[in-house]
Amino acid sequence: MLVGGNLYAANPDLKWAAAALGQIEFTAFLSTTLNLGHLFGHGRNTLILPVRARDEEKQHTSQESMFNYVRLSAGGQAAPDQTLPSESEIFTSVAQELLCDGPVDWTKLTDHKQIRQYIAQTVPGLHPVADLDNGREFTIPGRIRHEPRFGTENGKANLAVVEPPDCRPAAGHFNLLTLRSEGQFNTIVYEEEDLYRGVKHRYVVLMNPADQRVLGLDEGAWVWVESEIGRMKAQVAASPIRQGNVAMYYPEANAIVPARVDPASRTPVFKRVSVKIRAWEPEAEKETKAAKHSQTPVRND
Repeated sequence: MLVGGNLYAANPDLKWAAAALGQIEFTAFLSTTLNLGHLFGHGRNTLILPVRARDEEKQHTSQESMFNYVRLSAGGQAAPDQTLPSESEIFTSVAQELLCDGPVDWTKLTDHKQIRQYIAQTVPGLHPVADLDNGREFTIPGRIRHEPRFGTENGKANLAVVEPPDCRPAAGHFNLLTLRSEGQFNTIVYEEEDLYRGVKHRYVVLMNPADQRVLGLDEGAWVWVESEIGRMKAQVAASPIRQGNVAMYYPEANAIVPARVDPASRTPVFKRVSVKIRAWEPEAEKETKAAKHSQTPVRND
């Protein structure tokens, strides 16, 4: 069961991700909106179930704000269909059918207030969530420092000077970093336009104007962005990014992000992929497609 995002597109090397997910016998998506995972990241048999987004919930939900306060969210808009279930409703109904003889009364978990009571009893530091429905918002212990004291041996924040590695790209290459737009939440894209950067769609490569001039690329030109595992077609857009670096949108650009991970953090290389940029030539693409077509075996039965 795939919940709350786009597991397929969150992975680097999307060809590998699609092949791996395709080995699963059955996948069920609980989704607030359609995404690439429904097309390319599904199992042999797939069910897509629409659910309410957080702002459409029928009951109060809890969340931690950017100011570290845990508080209730009462939603803000009506769901497009009032019969639309929430994620928790689907979870509990499936669990009740499959685990009805177990020790958990899953029907109680259809009540968000009851879920908060269980969280308060089981998660260290979250016992105040039991009173959240009474309007008592709170901060999680250890998140905010009111005094300059830290959990170190000397009680101070210890800073270290680290020599940064030489990240300059090789000749003819660029460092590609991936980023999010204003109109998306993690891997879920709600709007194609990025209001922050003045970009109308997501298949763009943001470049320094000086790099555009070196490559002879006009604003809006289409190019191939090539990495060691594949290539993507993208449209050039000027950006105040440092020379030698380019940026593309996550998760679409994961198609050309290798599956290597940092040995310490185990994080994929989403922020530094070595790429080349070549002008896209429509006629050359047509010739390539024609050549592939001519090599395709033809069945005579």
